[in-house]
Amino acid sequence: MGSTFKNSCLVGLGAIAGVALTMQFSALAHKPVDAGMPLAELRQLADVYGVIKSTYVEPVEDRALLSEAISGMVASLDPHSAYLDPRAYRELREGTEGRFVGLGIEISESEDGYVEIVAPIEDSPAWEAGIKEGDLITQIDGQPVQGLPIDEAIKRMRGEPGSKVTLTIARKGSPMPLRFTIARGEIVQKSVKAKMVEPGYAWLRIAQFQEPTVDDMVARLRALYRDNPDMKGLVLDLRNDPGGLLPGAIGVAAAFLPKDAEIVSTNGQLPDSRQRFYGRPEFYMLRSGADPLATLPAAFKHMPMVVLVNTGSASASEIVAGALQDYKRATILGSQTFGKGSVQTIRPIGRDAAVKLTTARYYTPAGRSIQARGIVPDFPVDETAHGDGLNALRMREADLERHLSNDRDKEAATRQEDIEEQMRLWAEARAGKPVDYGSADDFQLAQALRHLKGQPVQLSRRSGKGVAEATLAQHAR
Repeated sequence: MGSTFKNSCLVGLGAIAGVALTMQFSALAHKPVDAGMPLAELRQLADVYGVIKSTYVEPVEDRALLSEAISGMVASLDPHSAYLDPRAYRELREGTEGRFVGLGIEISESEDGYVEIVAPIEDSPAWEAGIKEGDLITQIDGQPVQGLPIDEAIKRMRGEPGSKVTLTIARKGSPMPLRFTIARGEIVQKSVKAKMVEPGYAWLRIAQFQEPTVDDMVARLRALYRDNPDMKGLVLDLRNDPGGLLPGAIGVAAAFLPKDAEIVSTNGQLPDSRQRFYGRPEFYMLRSGADPLATLPAAFKHMPMVVLVNTGSASASEIVAGALQDYKRATILGSQTFGKGSVQTIRPIGRDAAVKLTTARYYTPAGRSIQARGIVPDFPVDETAHGDGLNALRMREADLERHLSNDRDKEAATRQEDIEEQMRLWAEARAGKPVDYGSADDFQLAQALRHLKGQPVQLSRRSGKGVAEATLAQHAR
């Protein structure tokens, strides 16, 4: 029951357009294909195509049929390889640029199969129209959404700038459904937030790694340090960060590591997929110009740090956490990460389509494979003082069908006992409010601050311990 429940009910909170993946847009040399083509199988494919065209109950367009055949072939490899039709390819490029046309809402699937508003993006069309956190979308343009795949709901809400969409909303406390007609607009996603959460202690949140991430991070840290030159510690929050562009991850890690430190390496079938990436501008700058990290105060190279992660931390965020952990630069606190440690290379196909293909695995500087294992925190800490809530019920990479295996270490799917334990707390977790990251009620952030101050930390109940007596000074691996 637990596995079925996980598959059907839980979509990671905060996902805007599904799970973002660490990608490399490259033109790797193709490996020569063996001369001996499987002619019998190719003839069989042609025969099936002919039978469908001549026999299926309704006419099928050639382009649609061939597109689906390509999509199925690529999707059968692993969960992250995919054929990108023109629309999907365009949306992928928009997401990595931090811009897209839509309404500006973060959504997840509700327990009843509706689309739930996690939060409207500030100053977006949805924000200005009055959409609120916790609203349930029951219809899009008059069409029911219950049971609709989340990706399909996203497609229906996106469109051309200025075009309109009508959402029917069920809101707690409102006796009648509410209807909002909203004009779509360009949404600029801010992936970086930062503030002082206590005197001397800063909180830096990265929600996704995009093209502007490194520049935005430097600007916010400089501003904080300018106003707080006696800063004592920094919490880097990567919870629910699904990944993004590799250069962004390299730049973020390089900001806190020694000059020219190795950040991550890759290994795959092609020679060009066997690479090492270092904390140098050529690895994290996507455009020419001045190095943004050159203006970052030197204090951030040595300032005590804690990195917060959870099961929603994937891909690029795991690269950052793994590098900081290997160099003993920061203490990792939270729960084991998703384990998405594979490289997806985007190969354009024709003028407006592409194939997103898994071409390598990622390794931390110490040679640990991230794939299907993730980053294990130094201090396991639950989402709340009472348990890990919905976070423990999320699927991890090792739970996915056809996932790429870990080639260097033992991988572990979500433990059945964890699922069963958290199922008992499901009703309680659903009744509570989602964690507001960076707020006074953020339990994991509070534990991170305690650790920076040398105070005991309340460990996860699943760790078999009560309170961690280790402090930052004592915790030297």
